[in-house]
Amino acid sequence: MQFRLGCALDYIVPEPSVFIFNLAVARCPAQRLVHEQLRLAPNLTPEELVIPTTGARYTRLEVPAGHLSLRYEAQVERPPQPPRPVFSTEGMVGQIPPEALPYLFSSRYCQADLLSDLACEVAGEFPPGPPQVAAICDWVYKNLHYRSGASDASTSALDTERDRAGVCRDFAHLAIALCRAIGIPARFVTGYAWGLVMPDFHACMEAFFAGDWHLFDPSRKVGTEWMIRIGTGRDAADASFATIFGDGQPSELTEMAVFAEPG
Repeated sequence: MQFRLGCALDYIVPEPSVFIFNLAVARCPAQRLVHEQLRLAPNLTPEELVIPTTGARYTRLEVPAGHLSLRYEAQVERPPQPPRPVFSTEGMVGQIPPEALPYLFSSRYCQADLLSDLACEVAGEFPPGPPQVAAICDWVYKNLHYRSGASDASTSALDTERDRAGVCRDFAHLAIALCRAIGIPARFVTGYAWGLVMPDFHACMEAFFAGDWHLFDPSRKVGTEWMIRIGTGRDAADASFATIFGDGQPSELTEMAVFAEPG
């Protein structure tokens, strides 16, 4: 299936700043980039930075004071997803490959070490691997209320477990932390998603079992087959759509629009 997608971002930039965007379609086996276009005003020269292990692509810009307008559009082909394993016979932590190990530990927004009791309560009675991940995602979906404004950029998995409310980012963080707490590597994934009621960048999670990464959406806002990957990381700190570096008054996002549709 092919998708047309993209975003429009406008900023007021009070002083020269460095912007690092993570909004270009990732280059990875699960999707094929057909074509893309990036338009900037003023006419700046972007620098692309690629993370080889995930295919995530960062765009670095040196932006003068004034206004910044960014328009990104792409066409992507998403092949059918292979069947998800229903069980895993691996030795879990003892056989996790080196590239998956960083996603086993606690991180800024996913305090797995503080959620081990809840993880055991939610998934401890299920067989290791896919059944445990499915049980965790089911629990997160059933026990959290999806509510805009219930969280902010500082909200962690521990906060979400306490408040029982949040948005897709928070659902993903809590599911990731619970998976890690029982020895399953899990990581944060951002993307363009067809079918969101209010189009936006979407967040979900991946768990590692049966020798590969498998995508889950604990918020159940879209089917994972309709998700086009942008960023991958330990949590949202690694996959923000924009990070801005400046010495004084911060830049202000004045307009943002995201779209994804078949085509």
